[in-house]
Amino acid sequence: MRHVRVGLVVPSSNVTVEHEMPLLLRRHESATFSFHASRMRMAKVSPSQLAAMNAQRERCVIELGDSDPDVMLYACLVALMAAGPGEHQRVEHLVAEQLAAGGSRALVRSSAGALVEGLRALGARRIGLVTPYMEPLARTVVAYLEHEGFEVPQWRALEVEDNREVGRIAGHRVMAAARSLALEGLDALVISACVQMPSLDLVEPAEAEFGLPVLSAATAGAYSVLRAVGLPPALPAAGRLLRPDAASPAA
Repeated sequence: MRHVRVGLVVPSSNVTVEHEMPLLLRRHESATFSFHASRMRMAKVSPSQLAAMNAQRERCVIELGDSDPDVMLYACLVALMAAGPGEHQRVEHLVAEQLAAGGSRALVRSSAGALVEGLRALGARRIGLVTPYMEPLARTVVAYLEHEGFEVPQWRALEVEDNREVGRIAGHRVMAAARSLALEGLDALVISACVQMPSLDLVEPAEAEFGLPVLSAATAGAYSVLRAVGLPPALPAAGRLLRPDAASPAA
């Protein structure tokens, strides 16, 4: 059975991605995974702290390069989206260049790019969005996705600035925000546009309740990692995106 090393660049206050990503990927039937993280200091989800966190990227990449990962995931969606349109492509390219200069052949993905990739795989155009961010940052995320060609007519911001508190947002609060959206006419719902806001247990129940594809930053990240390393993006109990027949070959 194939083994895949996954490098994770995460905010220092994030406690969710290192829980949800292993839970997801260890369901894969034809591979095993190990996870290796490096952290960037960040406590509050504010523009100034996100910018300061991004400035630590090169150190984290050097550290993770030493572990010889097969794929590296820059696991902070809003940090890239807050930097402006197309930032996930720019950062993924820079990280890949840095790794290659050090002799690493690791593939590079980001949570921001993975969400775009996952939505396109589902053929979604009009989407709903639940975010934990303060409203100005949430609007930035909406604008970023609109720049990528999506319509985001329905979204909610839970307005939690402390990233440690984001990791403790209860599922019933996330579902209440989703239920407050006008979902008719939407192609997909992003139940959590943040790898720190817990959502894995909500994806399947939300799909059953709302009758449309539901994904999160975590499930999109798993999908992108699997595609990057050439494995079938199929995992049980993780929503339509990760069902064997869900993804478009041209995604």
